[in-house]
Amino acid sequence: MDKDDLIRRFDLQPHPEGGYFRETYRAVEAVTRVGADEPRSASTAIYYLLCDGAHSAWHRIRSDEVWHFYAGAPLDVHVLDQAGKLITHRLGNPLSDPGTVFQAVVTAGLWFAAECEDPATFALVGCTVAPGFEFSEFEVADVSALQSAYPEHAEIIARLGPANEIR
Repeated sequence: MDKDDLIRRFDLQPHPEGGYFRETYRAVEAVTRVGADEPRSASTAIYYLLCDGAHSAWHRIRSDEVWHFYAGAPLDVHVLDQAGKLITHRLGNPLSDPGTVFQAVVTAGLWFAAECEDPATFALVGCTVAPGFEFSEFEVADVSALQSAYPEHAEIIARLGPANEIR
């Protein structure tokens, strides 16, 4: 199994923040957030592949996101919590890679980024979002502003910033 086979097999497309993805599920049921005008899908799910040294740049969304490990090498999901602490979830196969977990949750509204532990490897994961993901609620971090807010993590914030401008 290699990343090119996975891209073809699962019909993955380039993701604007890095890597490849394909939405695999969007709930028919809708929910409306308190104070929101429009309903949205109750849940969504994607396949997400990181490879070729790409990373998921610092971003946040307005919903909880559950990451699921499927295949490849361990993946680090870095999260800045409300207190400014950097938490790293190591996704992987805990049956063969000690210190990894099959699933990790990123709480709504927190800044997070992801990278393969070894840039020469790849990781195939899934992300489930509830209420469902909408690009209108996807916010890419301004690296300078994030570094000002969390100066103790300036190096990792800079390293995992956007590869190119995301609109």
